[in-house]
Amino acid sequence: MIRFGKLGKLLSYVFLSIYALIILVPFTMMVFNSFKTMRELFLKPFSLPSRFSFDNFIKSWKFASIGVGYRNSLFVASITVLIVATLASMFAYMISKYEFNFRRAIFLYSMLGLALPARLAVIPIFILLRNMGLTNSLLGLILVYSSVNLPFSIFILKNFIDAVPNELCEAARIDGANVGYIYYRVILPLIKPALSIIAIVTFVNVWNDFFFPLILINDRSKATITLAVSIFFGEYSIQWPLLFAGLTLSIAPTVIMFLIFSRFFIAGMTQGAIK
Repeated sequence: MIRFGKLGKLLSYVFLSIYALIILVPFTMMVFNSFKTMRELFLKPFSLPSRFSFDNFIKSWKFASIGVGYRNSLFVASITVLIVATLASMFAYMISKYEFNFRRAIFLYSMLGLALPARLAVIPIFILLRNMGLTNSLLGLILVYSSVNLPFSIFILKNFIDAVPNELCEAARIDGANVGYIYYRVILPLIKPALSIIAIVTFVNVWNDFFFPLILINDRSKATITLAVSIFFGEYSIQWPLLFAGLTLSIAPTVIMFLIFSRFFIAGMTQGAIK
């Protein structure tokens, strides 16, 4: 365990305070400016709003169809989390607890997704989805997001499953348990902290992504929340107050979710570090 002296603690507090300010100041400015008029925003961009009116939020909700964006993003993110958690846990269990030919090669191949960003392959991805008839489709987005988030999830889950004693699986086999039973009754309960990590990370990644909806979706009724808010970027002007209100509404669910489930996320990271 690393121990810091008084000077070390002071420096760490200063560093963390500066880092917190770097994160909080832009976020706070966005929230405050979402309550201002265009004139007040340009005259006093760093001040508190003269009055807290929700007119911008109402207009943003109406003009950008925030409700539709919420529905589409929630559907895509939830299904993606379910697919990623299921496939990644099964794959990690197979790689971790079973011996077979090319096991290491298969695992290393699956890790290529961590080294090669999916955006580099946007043209092949678009052509593939177009040939499958999945462009301008929420199902196409789900497939893309699932493949993009699988490598990281496999990496996290394999490390957790490696720490599960093989004796537990062997004892279950002696008692007559099959592969599915061991996976569901032995492995999954022991890797809940890791599952919470990948669920939160995957959900936030999908919810906040703007790139793939911009490329693949051209129907406003299928727009995710980030694509819906982009309506306030005009060709010749930007409606900053409405944009800030829309952005505040778009990030609110992920902030609330993290505040609710942060203890599970921290517990999972702590157990992973200990292991």
